[in-house]
Amino acid sequence: MPRALPRMDLSVEERRALEAVVAAPKSQQRAVLRARIVLLADELKSTQYISEAVGVGPRIVVKWRRRFAQERAAGLVDAPGRGRPRLHGADVRLRIAEEACRPPEGVSHWATRDLASRLGVPHVLVHRVLKAESIKPHLQEMWLNSKDADFEAKRTEIVGLYMNPPENALVISVDEKTGIQALGRKSPDKPVARGRVAKREFEYVRHGTQSLLAAFVVHQGSVTAKAYDRHTHEEFLDFLKELAERFPEKDLHLILDNLSVHKHSKVNDWLAEPQNKRITFHYTPTHASWLNQIEIWFSILSRKLLKRGIFSSKEELVEKTMEYIERYNEQAKPFRWTYTGDVLAA
Repeated sequence: MPRALPRMDLSVEERRALEAVVAAPKSQQRAVLRARIVLLADELKSTQYISEAVGVGPRIVVKWRRRFAQERAAGLVDAPGRGRPRLHGADVRLRIAEEACRPPEGVSHWATRDLASRLGVPHVLVHRVLKAESIKPHLQEMWLNSKDADFEAKRTEIVGLYMNPPENALVISVDEKTGIQALGRKSPDKPVARGRVAKREFEYVRHGTQSLLAAFVVHQGSVTAKAYDRHTHEEFLDFLKELAERFPEKDLHLILDNLSVHKHSKVNDWLAEPQNKRITFHYTPTHASWLNQIEIWFSILSRKLLKRGIFSSKEELVEKTMEYIERYNEQAKPFRWTYTGDVLAA
């Protein structure tokens, strides 16, 4: 005759703790299984019922019922020393991590097998250690340090215009997107279908390039743009005149990068004319074009149109770009600018 299984007789605190283990999305599956067994056992369910409910054999159910009855919550924890011991100790794993963070000789970066060969350990072990320590020798990120002596003053000035614009004035971000290629394809695309991504012929046909001068009205979200064959000070001055005509009754605060055409003598002469005194230039710090919101819009244009667009000529490129801008302006809204000018983390 089989021995009677002990009752669980869970306290309120014990039941809450076990239910929390079952509900937590990050709980280990074995911990969830054991907690469910004990909870069902406390409801006086039979071993066979619990076995079918949790998907394990009756012997497993009996084991964890008895362990909990004897040791309570501590009985559901694996005893130390379970499982196969590691063949490589902490010293070997530390050596792998340290070596992976040193630049190798003769090559640009470590590959898993190269590092394993250097240290005389299995490449699978190297892979596991690098993954566990989140060391990624194969990846590299780029960064650019601005050494502009007036960085803080320029940054504060531009962020101030974004956060607190002057009255009866427009803050406008201006820049050029140069070298936009009008690329055609030798064969038609194959559209996306169920179970198949869109496909495109690798070879392309060049139809020339265009430069786009664009202005983003920061607190409205609208865009004004004009395409040119070149991007000299003459085109920039022509675009400035377009902006002056488009917004005749307000002061204009233009945010620009440090491109030489923006500081050309003829541009400065034009700004000095009495009728243009209402236009003020604000230059971003060097290597800080991210402060200019037109760069955000250029990235949208690239993703939505230019990156996968097919153009049979420069004229079609310009036409489709202007059509996109017209549609964009119909639903234009300002970007939600969150950077306040605080010092960036290194």
